[in-house]
Amino acid sequence: MDTEDVRALFDRQMRREAPADGPGVVVERVGAVVRQTATAGGPGAVADGGWNGVLWSDLDAESADAAIAEQKRHFTSLGLEFEWKVYSHDRPHDLAHRLVAAGFTPEPPETLMIAEAAALSDELTLPDGVRLIAVTDAAGVELMAEVHEQAFGTDRSRTRERLLAQLAAAPGDVAAAVALAGDLPVSAARMELPPGTEFAGLWGGGTVPAWRGRGLYRALVAFRTRLAAERGYRYMQVDASSQSRPILRRLGFEELSTTTPYVFTP
Repeated sequence: MDTEDVRALFDRQMRREAPADGPGVVVERVGAVVRQTATAGGPGAVADGGWNGVLWSDLDAESADAAIAEQKRHFTSLGLEFEWKVYSHDRPHDLAHRLVAAGFTPEPPETLMIAEAAALSDELTLPDGVRLIAVTDAAGVELMAEVHEQAFGTDRSRTRERLLAQLAAAPGDVAAAVALAGDLPVSAARMELPPGTEFAGLWGGGTVPAWRGRGLYRALVAFRTRLAAERGYRYMQVDASSQSRPILRRLGFEELSTTTPYVFTP
């Protein structure tokens, strides 16, 4: 895989020309910035409005501060918190420092990791007594939320609302699965399948503490890889945490950049 070419393709398809990621969402380019605005008023929209933020920018030292101020005006006029998603290869080189100076708060960085689906194993190996079920309805979403709240220790009501809205409005654009040990949900993950792109995004992979180290994360990656390849997606993409990065590297993913969310709260 030519990592520079794939990163350029990712920037074009998933950032500069990004499709809306859910119902009630508007993606628009304003000058050298592409932003997503999600409001609660659109048909089938997520109740809390979904994700708001800057997906891509191509700025320089002369234009950056004005562009930052413009995005603050846009989102704060709507009363919305928003995120500026900064990649390590974005310009200008001091964009992160400018955002902090403008009142943004950085969150933990993640690593953009990508692999060709054809190069990954789709062999599904599960521990004895564990099975995977596809998430297709509200009951499945509740099982996912139960796993995530145990795995990450945070409330996942926003993810629950968003997934329910996606399943109702565009079920072909998302896939999710839960691993059950008997009737107990022990691991879960979802996958975004943006139409018109070559990238399937892996999100929310988590396992409850007592079941870690048994290959469930790896099994969920294989499950989603098989499904993405069947639907014609060439690449698998992950914003990897420090915990998942070593596993993904062993599976064949390569590191293409780092990404840090900078959050502005009105």
